This record gives sequence, structure tokens and C-alpha cells, in this order.
Amino acid sequence: MPLEVGFCAVILAAQRAGTVDPLAQGAGLSHKCVVPIGGAPMIAHVARALASTPGIARLRIVVEPDMHGPLAEILAGLSTAVEYVTAADNLADSVFAAAQGVTGPIIVTTADNVLLSPAAVFQMVEAVQRGDDVAIAMATEQSVKAAHPDGQRRFYRFRDDAYSNCNLYAFAGSDALRAAESFRSGGQFAKKKSRLIGAVGLVNVALMALGRLSLADALARLGRRFGLRIVPVVLADGRHAIDVDNERTYRVAATLMEKRAD
Repeated sequence: MPLEVGFCAVILAAQRAGTVDPLAQGAGLSHKCVVPIGGAPMIAHVARALASTPGIARLRIVVEPDMHGPLAEILAGLSTAVEYVTAADNLADSVFAAAQGVTGPIIVTTADNVLLSPAAVFQMVEAVQRGDDVAIAMATEQSVKAAHPDGQRRFYRFRDDAYSNCNLYAFAGSDALRAAESFRSGGQFAKKKSRLIGAVGLVNVALMALGRLSLADALARLGRRFGLRIVPVVLADGRHAIDVDNERTYRVAATLMEKRAD
């Protein structure tokens, strides 16, 4: 369907506070977002996918100020003008900063989401255009393993299926961003259960563990914590759940990028 309002895309590209990413360190670079893969820095692949999505109005990159200049050089010639936002010391406040002055839908993703496609982004925008407040992209375990058997090793298990997060979120507007408070602890919920408990509540985590909630049920319960309608968008292509977290997923993503280019 044609989009009613242009959307703002946000790429989270800052380093985690107080850390140097091992992939960046191994490449002799300051930030993981500029580590080369598939013939270009990671962030270039993500920015091109967003800029190629019908309906994009603004593209903002959240990163430390010393990276504004280098990224401007990398992304020169992109079809959408890029605005730079100084990163806060946590994901939630970084998202809030990037949304300043935005009135329409907001898409949020990460600079290591190198297999992102315009089709997936468009599905997310359509979800909030239909009336949902927040959409979270997910892929089933079967689809992820079909894309690559070593693409992901951790999955969230629900009553209906097992899923992996695709690091792709849509918000209907700035009012819906209160759901981004669930990022304040830093994400990585599959690795650190305490963060998941903080985001969705102990009761919900217990019900998930017992297999009592479907994915849609779990997100609906999360939405009630914020007074929002939060829904999943299950992407058919499991490649969308494979971002570059470490050397293993770097190799997997590079392989899948080569196949896509063939």
C-alpha cells in the first residue's frame, strides 16, 4: 500500500559504553560499524537498504561526534540525506534523541544489520501505518536455520514457535517511543535473562518459560506495560535475524551476502 506519511529511519551505530568491539579492534578500526564486509563498511549496507525503501523521508545515524565526519565520507552520494545525532550513554536515550522533531513513523535498526532489505523495512512501516503503535521484526527458528544453520544459536521459545529478533523496530510516532524504555538495560535479552526480566516483567518471563504465551500474546502483554499496541512482524526470510555480533556471524553474513550477489 502507498505510505500516508514519510518515515524517519534511525541507525544505532555507537560503540557500547566503555568497550571496544573485538571485530573493530581486529580490523584496526575504532567502530564496528565501519568494519568492511561484502565490499563496503557495515553501515553502508544498512544505510543503502533504508535509503532504497519507498517512503523514506529522513535518515539519522546515532553515533559519537568523532565519527560524524568519517561516516559522512563513507555515505557520500547516498540517495537520502543523512543527519547525525550524538549518542547517549544508553540505547533508550539514544533512540529518544534521534526522534526529536519527528512526527511520522520511525524505523530503528542497528549498524551491524547488514542483511537488511528494503522489503523488510517496508513491511514494518506498513504495520504501524495500519494502526499498531509498535512493531518488532522476528523470524522463526526454521527460517533462520534454513538461511544458514549456524546463523543464530539462541531463540526465544513461545507456545506457537521459536523466534529470533531481527533488530528492526517500527514506531508509529514519537508517542510510541515510550516502548523504547525496554532498551534501557542494553538489549541482548537472549544472552542476559536479567535484562529480559527488567524489560517485560518476571511474570511474563515465567509464562514464556512455561510455554504459556504465543509471541503475539507476549508482545501484547508487554504493550500493556506501556499502554501501547505492540505486535510482531514475522519476516519470511530468516536472513534478517542474522546480524554481525562476532567472528562467527561475520563469516555467516559474508557468505549470505555473496550468495545474494550471485
